[in-house]
Amino acid sequence: MIKFTKMQALGNDYIYINRFHEQLDGIDIGSLARAMSDRHFGVGSDGIILICPVESGVEADVRMVMYNADGTRAEMCGNGVRCVAKYALDRRIVTGRRVVANGGGGTAAEQRDIRIQTDRGILTMRATMQDGVMKSARVDMGAPILEPRKIPVALPGERCVRTPLLVGQERYSMSCVSMGNPHAVLFVRSLDAVDVRKLGPLVERHPLFPNRVNLQVACVQSRSEVTMRTWERGTGVTLACGTGACAVHVAGVLEGRLQSKTTIHLAGGDLEVEWADSPGGPGESSSSVFMTGPAMEVFSGEWPT
Repeated sequence: MIKFTKMQALGNDYIYINRFHEQLDGIDIGSLARAMSDRHFGVGSDGIILICPVESGVEADVRMVMYNADGTRAEMCGNGVRCVAKYALDRRIVTGRRVVANGGGGTAAEQRDIRIQTDRGILTMRATMQDGVMKSARVDMGAPILEPRKIPVALPGERCVRTPLLVGQERYSMSCVSMGNPHAVLFVRSLDAVDVRKLGPLVERHPLFPNRVNLQVACVQSRSEVTMRTWERGTGVTLACGTGACAVHVAGVLEGRLQSKTTIHLAGGDLEVEWADSPGGPGESSSSVFMTGPAMEVFSGEWPT
């Protein structure tokens, strides 16, 4: 039997397996992800995330390894990484580094920094704790990758901003961003005008994207507020996407639509995202994107092997 915990952040739900305790030797993780993620015959999720010891020589507290619902390996998940932090801190796998204590009225509240190794690199986050339980976290998502060949997008140039995208007979304007995983962002006047379930798989496997792509469709309400819907490669429509929210914000800043701090409305709830474009080298930025949001535990169980 494999012990697991289902967790969600804004409805972006994954199955978490503690590799400090659970042995998965000889198990095909891709097949396991497909079986457990099935919403009719399995647990039901957007994929599985393994919480692992860090690799030798890496200066981090815990490692995150992620698989999509279709069994493919993924680099990162902004909502998932907050859940990894909550799991590790709540269960005292790690304690993090205490930053601020601001409890009052008999309630213990503090902030702790934790570093998580991902396929995107090491991400640092500041967790807000209440009576020893993590309630939310502000994640340093790192600098966005903007050069097409690094996203990757099969286009020339240093940045892919307001670039034409032809899907069948429909023409769109897109901006592309990688937050460790690739995103194509389309800004539209109304979310009702786009069928994400229909457009998503066509864009995901469009010839411009050699590693496939996540699609984000967004509608701006003001320079500090935007609503988005997401299609995740290997999963489909999800209630939220943390890296996608960061990509929408970055694309909005680059297109002159959004200011440096924005509230992102997703189907599952809201995220706060901050980024100010500070040019690095060609097609790069030296400024990190910061994302703040909650994480919650749903239930735990056992999966037969």
